[in-house]
Amino acid sequence: MQELLQQIKQCTLCAKHLPLGANPVISVHTEAKILIIGQAPGTKVHYSGIPWNDQSGIRLRQWLDVENDLFYDNTIFGIVPMGFCYPGKGKSGDLPPRPECAPEWHEVLFKQMPKVQLTLLIGQYAQKYYLKKNAKKNLTQTVAHYEEYLPTYFPLPHPSPRNRLWLKKNDWFEKNIVPQLKNVIHSIIKKS
Repeated sequence: MQELLQQIKQCTLCAKHLPLGANPVISVHTEAKILIIGQAPGTKVHYSGIPWNDQSGIRLRQWLDVENDLFYDNTIFGIVPMGFCYPGKGKSGDLPPRPECAPEWHEVLFKQMPKVQLTLLIGQYAQKYYLKKNAKKNLTQTVAHYEEYLPTYFPLPHPSPRNRLWLKKNDWFEKNIVPQLKNVIHSIIKKS
């Protein structure tokens, strides 16, 4: 695993497309039980090198009902985005994750993580990539039908502050699904 992580940290596959240069941000361990697949680091995470070290991460940890020390214990949570580096700014937020990372690195990385019991698919990019034809016609429907993907996957909306409107419009998510998410997460952690 260490050799593979070294290769990932030195990856420049899409560097010419990255406005801030390559700085892959992941956190994994062969013992990880829960895998979090998000989109791509934002600027704050790019500079800190700490995944989910921003407002999105605060909300995600609230949804999971875990403190920072547990969230950043990579023997519990493996954190791997669809795009490992900050992709740049778009019209209404960051650009989509670069398409090179997941096909290049995910499979080889996940083969070294045999103890993963649940994968959280955060946002449409992870859901489309991993659920393929089983994804519903949009993120809202995919998240609403989360039980269909258990016990392998748990699809979630992105916890970004930019998603406030979606969360307000779909208040059933935090009322009904987040408690289920917490139960699943805590049952895996208890067995660890």
